[in-house]
Amino acid sequence: MTTPIRASLACLLLTGMAGLIGLTGCSRPRPDAGPPVMPAPGPAAPDMPAAVPSLPAPTGIDGYKLQVARHIAAHDPARIYMGTLPPLLPAIVVLRITVDRDGRLEHVTVERSRNPQAASIALAAVRRSAPLPPPQALARAHGKITFSETFLFADADRYQLRSLAGPQASE
Repeated sequence: MTTPIRASLACLLLTGMAGLIGLTGCSRPRPDAGPPVMPAPGPAAPDMPAAVPSLPAPTGIDGYKLQVARHIAAHDPARIYMGTLPPLLPAIVVLRITVDRDGRLEHVTVERSRNPQAASIALAAVRRSAPLPPPQALARAHGKITFSETFLFADADRYQLRSLAGPQASE
């Protein structure tokens, strides 16, 4: 990177969001200037949140299930089946999951499965991905939320989560 570009990027990083508005005020650093000084931490500006959450608040149970499914898939990439599911699935596992308002896994049980190995894989995937994303306002009334997620197995080891799965192949 050239020096003018570095100076502009450094100015943008140091000034935060204000740098986007006043970018024209940034210029090349003076050769006699010392290292940049970071401002002391202070309260956040009234119109800016103090901390930006990593995930947006879910708008409903379906939005939350989508966040959880993405979270589980991100923590178990080796077992995620990519592509269109075959017309006949060797196993379908439905789990009942209870999460507290902070995303801690309180309880997970098998609601439906005819394949013990697939049920074991699904249970392990959820437990391994804990803690789950916090349900935020969805858990406000009772302090926790309970929902179901379906694991659609394409073969003995790999699955898609129903909340993320596309259409299944026809025969």
